[in-house]
Amino acid sequence: MFIWYDTKILKLPRIMNSQEKEIIYNTSNSYSTLNQLTERTKTVWFVCHGMGYLSRYFLKYFKGLNAEENFIIAPQAPSKYYIQPKMHVGANWLTRQDTEVGMDNILNYFDAVLQEEQIPEDANLIVLGYSQGVSVAMRYMAKRQLQCNQLVLHSGAIPKELMAEDFEYLSKNTQVKLIYGTADEYLDIGRIKLESARAFELFGDRVTVLPFEGKHVVNVDYINDLL
Repeated sequence: MFIWYDTKILKLPRIMNSQEKEIIYNTSNSYSTLNQLTERTKTVWFVCHGMGYLSRYFLKYFKGLNAEENFIIAPQAPSKYYIQPKMHVGANWLTRQDTEVGMDNILNYFDAVLQEEQIPEDANLIVLGYSQGVSVAMRYMAKRQLQCNQLVLHSGAIPKELMAEDFEYLSKNTQVKLIYGTADEYLDIGRIKLESARAFELFGDRVTVLPFEGKHVVNVDYINDLL
């Protein structure tokens, strides 16, 4: 490998006999909740934030919901990093590097969160993914065959490997909402058409498309209207 530097060519040393190994170890991660899970709770939300968020700040978009009737669980993406220029802390779910291993870890983490919260079987469950959170929410549902009343795909991409068969287990009453901003800086018209087609391919006529005039932002009005 060669790089240019000060008009001279420098040859970098090769790393001989290098190996990449894998180990299993115990780790921990936080998650955030809003309101209390009580006998008066009607709807439980499992919401996966987008890249650059922390779960406790993502909860602000759900504060307009009735506090007695709604309990919100926001898992925390595991990989934290500094975001310039103010160097505040954000988090990331997955990258293209070691995606399968990373998703396996997230599956086990989500399992632990739901086990801890003990959601009643008769609760109205809404699974919502925003931006990058769409991919982990959908993969979790497909892998664990999680039943929900509504699946909300907000301004994100559907994983390419998922097929209609992965969601055949869902109840016929499960609703799927596809939300996006018409001026989203990450989703041009072509990408929006592609993601809409993918949603109908996976879920058929249970899909409702909900566009809004705006950029890559969480639409609180739609969230409040989901009930």
